[in-house]
Amino acid sequence: MNLAASIRERLAVLAPESIELTDDSGQHVGHEGSRDGGSHFSLVIVSPRFAGMKTLSRHRLVYEAMGPLMHRQIHALAIRALTPDEL
Repeated sequence: MNLAASIRERLAVLAPESIELTDDSGQHVGHEGSRDGGSHFSLVIVSPRFAGMKTLSRHRLVYEAMGPLMHRQIHALAIRALTPDEL
């Protein structure tokens, strides 16, 4: 399974209505973290699980779902976490 598929699989625990995942690694070639094999991603995720949560809490929930992927395979993850009402 490739990394993007692993990310989507892990995010499924948040019951997302939609996920837009972009691999930005090509824009960071030679950048710190990339040299060690870490990838850069942008994520827009829409889930009712984020209702009533501030941005930091939403990001923490995403990072928790990502688990060990954030320790090596992913160097950077830009997150926009929204509720369905915020679209």
